[in-house]
Formats: sequence, C-alpha cells, structure tokens
Amino acid sequence: MASAHSSTTHITASVMKRMFIAGGQMLEVNKAQVDALNVFPVPDGDTGTNMSLTMMSAVKEINSLNSTSMSEFSDKLAKGALRGARGNSGVILSQILKGFSNVIAQKDECDARTFAKGLREGAELAYRAVSKPKEGTILTVIRSMAEEAVDMAKRTTSIQKLMESVLNKGEITLAQTPDMLEVLKRAGVVDSGGFGLITLFKGLIMGYLDQEITGAEDYEPTEASKPQSIDSAFPDDSELIVDYESLGQLDFGYCTEFFIINIKKRTTVTDIDKLREYLNEIGNSVICIGDLSLIKVHVHTNNPGKALSKALTLGELDKVKIENMMEQNRQLRARYEAERKPIGLLAVCSGDGFSAIFKDLLVDQVIEGGQTMNPSAEDIASAARKINAENIIILPNNKNIILSAEQSRTLVQNRNIFVLQTKDIPQGLAAVLNFSPDASLSENLENMTTAFVGIDAGQVTYAVRDTVIDNLKIKKGDIIGIDKGTIVNSGKDVEKVTTALIESMLTEDKEVVTLYYGIDVAEEKAEAYVEKLQEKHPDIEFILHYGGQPLYYYVLSVE
Repeated sequence: MASAHSSTTHITASVMKRMFIAGGQMLEVNKAQVDALNVFPVPDGDTGTNMSLTMMSAVKEINSLNSTSMSEFSDKLAKGALRGARGNSGVILSQILKGFSNVIAQKDECDARTFAKGLREGAELAYRAVSKPKEGTILTVIRSMAEEAVDMAKRTTSIQKLMESVLNKGEITLAQTPDMLEVLKRAGVVDSGGFGLITLFKGLIMGYLDQEITGAEDYEPTEASKPQSIDSAFPDDSELIVDYESLGQLDFGYCTEFFIINIKKRTTVTDIDKLREYLNEIGNSVICIGDLSLIKVHVHTNNPGKALSKALTLGELDKVKIENMMEQNRQLRARYEAERKPIGLLAVCSGDGFSAIFKDLLVDQVIEGGQTMNPSAEDIASAARKINAENIIILPNNKNIILSAEQSRTLVQNRNIFVLQTKDIPQGLAAVLNFSPDASLSENLENMTTAFVGIDAGQVTYAVRDTVIDNLKIKKGDIIGIDKGTIVNSGKDVEKVTTALIESMLTEDKEVVTLYYGIDVAEEKAEAYVEKLQEKHPDIEFILHYGGQPLYYYVLSVE
C-alpha cells in the first residue's frame, strides 16, 4: 500500500520545521556513530559532534518560530546554523542549509522542483566554502544527492519519492567514498561527514512522515567500504568586557520604568495583558507584572510617552523614571574609541597551561577549543567582538577550526579580521612570539606567518580503535605518534613512542625540542623524562612546559 504522503506535492513551513527538528534529533542520537568513522583512530574525531551542535543551533532558532512563513523559517534555519557552525563539517553543513534556505525562502510552499533547486544551491555554496575541495567527502555526497534531486524532480512531483530517491543516491555515493580517497580505504571507513549528512537526511524524511526517532542506527558497511586487512590483523580482539558591536546600535533609546497605582475599577486582568502586548509592540525588555492593586512596568522604547499614555488608561502613574540610554551609549563609545589599539590577538587552544602561556604573551582573548571541542563561528566572533582593536589576528591552532575562524569574519562588524592558518598550538605560539605591537599590520602578518610555517609539530595520543594505516598495524589503546597529521609510529609505552617520534623529526638543522605535557602526565614524570632525553641528545636543547591539554600526552615542536 502506498504511503499517505507519497502523493503529496508540497511542503508547508510547519512541516519543514518538523522535518528539520527531526533531522537535528537524528544527528544528535547518532553523533557517536558518525564520530567513530573518523579517519584517524584518535580520541578527537568529532565530526558527528560538530554537525550535531551546528544543527542543534539551527533547531533552537526554528523552535522559537511561531509564524507559518517559509521566508521566516528559512531565515532562522540559515542564521542558526551559521552561528552554531563548528569544525569543517559544521561549516560545510551550515552552507548547505544556507543555500537550501535561500531557495525555499522565495516560495510560500516547497514543491519537488524547489526542494531540488535548494539542494543544488546548498551543494554549490558548500563547495565554495572550501578553498581546496576534495572528492570522497561530504561535498561529493551532497553534490550527488543534489544532482539526483534535480533529475528526479523532472520525473515526479511526489516529495516523498524525491527524498527517498535522493537518500538512496546519497547512500550509494557514501559507500563509494573509500574508492575516491585512499586515506579512507586504508582506514577502512567511509567519509564521516558524508555519513553525518545521510543521517540528517534520514531524519528529514522521518520528520516529513511524522515518525518518531527512537535511537541510534548502526552503520552497515557495504563491500566498497569494509575495512581493509583489519580482520586478518586482529582476528580475535575482545574489545564583564564590552562588546564593541553593541555600542551605538540601540534599537530603543529610553529605559522607562513606573508603577500603576489606584487601579481604575473598570480595569480587568485582560487589560493588563493588553498593556503588556502593546509594550512589546513599541519596545523590548518588557516587564509588566502585578494585579489589580499594583502593576510594575519596565520597557525599552523610543516613545516613552506612548507607554505612559497607555498606562494612564488603567490607573495613576507613580515613581516614573526615564533614562536616556543613547547618551550613556555615546559616552561608552567615546571611551572605547579612545582606548582602541591598532592590532589585537585571539587564540584558540585546549588546556589551561596553554591558555596561561598565550595570556602571558599578551594575547587579548583565549577561547577553549581544539581536540574534542571545536568552537563555532559565533564563539570565535563573540570573542573577537570583545577585543578593542581596529585589526584582529585570529590563531585557530587546529586545522579543523580554520574554516570556522574564516566564517566568523562575516559575523564581526567594524573590525578587520585576519586568520593565520596555524594548524597546531606550537605554530600558534611561534606566531605570537613574533608579534610586535610597535610593528605595522602587514609587518606582523608577514613575520608571524614566516615564523609558524617552519615549525615541525608532533602529538602523542592513543588509538580509540583498531586500524591499519600505511602498513602500520594499530590496536585500540596503543600509544601513537603523529607528525604533520600522519601517524608515524605506535607502541605500548608513552615515553618510548614520544622518543621515537622526536628522533624521527630531528634533522641536522634542528637544535631545540619543546615539549608540552598534558593533564594525564605527572609533572615529576615529565621532568624526569626530559632529563633522560637531554642525556641521550646532549647537542639538543630540550624545554618543558605544562600544556594541560586533554587526551594528548605530549604536544611538541622541533626547531
């Protein structure tokens, strides 16, 4: 029997809202499954978490929508996703939703052709968000789904048939991603971002059909995406700062407060409700509480007289206070402008030790981010707004945060934002050490970039699953050494793996090794280890600092 929805040809804004709420729920309950498909078996594989947080931000916005306008729904969907975008996968997802929203906003209801056009626009925006797009990723999956949608829309007007066909095409493409990216095939996984997109789309269909989302779904690998050589390798594994943008941009200029006393006999509780509604029409920050004996009112408005006149219909006014917030704002702005400096710095890092180091180096704002948690574009923009500087240099210090940092530039006004492509914390520290407040912006950008591009950084962490990478067999729980994003060695002992990693990075021109130990390494143990390294390599200077980073025993740089 055909579904009751199979012949439906249009989606209203209310149904669209239900669909995307369900899509967000589907991503949320399946985020661990998406995370598990990360290429490298490290504990900060957070594609699913990032996509879920991005989607939850969008869901929060559309949940506040009471209107049935498709235009208003689209605006909230796009803006919510953008402000919540985290990591590369979250930024790409936000662009897919933005493109989709741009198209459906033009219609009162969305038909099959509009839906298909929206997916195509989303795919195009997503590709433009990435400087060097790679096939075999979420980009490939959304493009193939959009192409299928456009083709299918020529042959059917049924929304359900179109979406089911698009999902099927997406799953086929996802299964083929290991054939497009060798790194996926070697790791034995499909693209995690693509799987996240498929998960979201499944939720959209369930929302459209008004079906309940009960829990996570296990991913069943196809022949194309089954792990390579892993079974044979492991057959029996048992496992208060001012926000500059708020200054001078008041929607309502007068803070108005008063009491209504000696309430007129003809006044009713309904009249109080009507007063509250009226105040919300002429202002914001409304408080209108009380009963037929006393009413307290607070409102920010450009027309205090209107608020007072309306209140007089209910009773007498008492303790009236009207403050000019515009003049207060002008004074704050003047002081802020006088204290403004030419260049400010913003750094992203994970670990209280690293945070303290950046602050000691006079970085204006340090926000938490890196392994396990990528800040959103709005998180970065919010921190940038607190820096009283004409130009702001952002140091992402993680390759998965660079896109969010770039995206934050569109959310910050009245400032020039520059993002240095620092991919790890040692690169960020090298850049900051070469910053001079007395130098020009161009000189600082050049000096900082020159400083960090020559830094060779490594990390030591542990594997969260079995895998084989470049003929290196890794078991869950093994200690692994990473150099330039590549796993170069593994073992059972943290110090042995760290030593092997350092020695593989040392060349004749290297003279200094700096190690930052994480929260899982005791200070005494780290100090004793560095002493042993110094004895073994007397010609190399070893420097030890507390980084406080989670999950990574050591982060190090070789110069």
